[in-house]
Amino acid sequence: MTKGVVIVFGGDGFCGWPTSLHLSRAGYEVVIVDNLSRRSIEAELGAESLTPVRSMTERLAAWHELTGRKIVFRQLDVATDFDGIRELLSTHKPVACVHFAEQRAAPYSMKSARHRIYTVNNNLNATNCIMAAIVEVDPAIHCVHLGTMGVYGYGAMGAIIPEGYFNVRLPQEGGGYVDREVLYPADPGSIYHMTKTQDALLFQFYAKNDRLRITDLHQGIVWGTQTPETELDERLINRFDYDGDYGTVLNRFLMQAAVGFPLTVNGTGGQTRAFIHIRDTVNCIRRAIESPPKAGDKVRILNQMTETHRIRDLAKFVQSMTGSEIVNVVNPRTELEENDLQVANSQFRALGVASTTLEVGLLEEVRDIAQRYRHRCDFSKIPCVSYWSRERQQKALAQMSKLVAE
Repeated sequence: MTKGVVIVFGGDGFCGWPTSLHLSRAGYEVVIVDNLSRRSIEAELGAESLTPVRSMTERLAAWHELTGRKIVFRQLDVATDFDGIRELLSTHKPVACVHFAEQRAAPYSMKSARHRIYTVNNNLNATNCIMAAIVEVDPAIHCVHLGTMGVYGYGAMGAIIPEGYFNVRLPQEGGGYVDREVLYPADPGSIYHMTKTQDALLFQFYAKNDRLRITDLHQGIVWGTQTPETELDERLINRFDYDGDYGTVLNRFLMQAAVGFPLTVNGTGGQTRAFIHIRDTVNCIRRAIESPPKAGDKVRILNQMTETHRIRDLAKFVQSMTGSEIVNVVNPRTELEENDLQVANSQFRALGVASTTLEVGLLEEVRDIAQRYRHRCDFSKIPCVSYWSRERQQKALAQMSKLVAE
């Protein structure tokens, strides 16, 4: 018996594809909506996934062949086709929608003025179109959005970051104070992260004005590649991005170790980040769908992360497993060289998500993914070519050119 329909906006992407399969296997009727922009960006950058990603037609046919389950696919630009979204919601009558339909890479968003404009237009319009369509069709549809821990910034304040909200005391005229619960102050470090802070404000408006039911998952850096569903057949394999724009730090380290390239640590490596395995991501999204907030509730915000690590410690961990050399390179980002990160995630843990830790999952990734597909690596795509300033660009390019040549 079906659990209802879930529409996955951005279901062809790194998080969207395994989430779609996970939901389908769990008994939901899944509709993937995607404009295939990630594939277009891959062609633009000339940087393929380390793993061989099949066409959407092949992926869906393989899933049906292996499981007997069908996933519907609609190619649609969520940022521009409001009528198309409204028609989909009216036709399929979903119990929930999952919103991944945003350009997800901070470096890509900082490549040029054109990339900044694209990221803002795509991400904010996608969010607003989805919200506006839900209002018109059925305000009871629960929207689960994949946000980022980056909305909080990576300052060195030494305080525990709450799950979205915190209490303040505001002074009143004539003395005294009034207590208020407010969103934690945003501190984005890129255009991409800035769009996520604006998403949060859009969600606050729609929850207050139209009583929409919204869950916003502020996620840490996702590492890993496979889930139980994508492991069923190579035709279902998930993306493994290692290039300077889309490759997340741990996946880049794994690939670099597999091909004998030094582990490139930006700056001192003292930047602390939150992490979560892709398996825990998809599990959390399903559990969030199954426990929606009530109409009229505030936006539910969860810090979706399992552990925090300094970048240099991650590099040393990978080095201990692989014997790789570590090289510190010019940091392309404008950020603190050292920061602490303490994160509250009690609501996330209350969902009962089993956490895959680095110690448990990392060796599997080295053996089963990075080593198996190392022949597909293009060394020229390893360097980051997106810089937060021209000065950083000049220093970094000179250093990385020497490293690649060696």
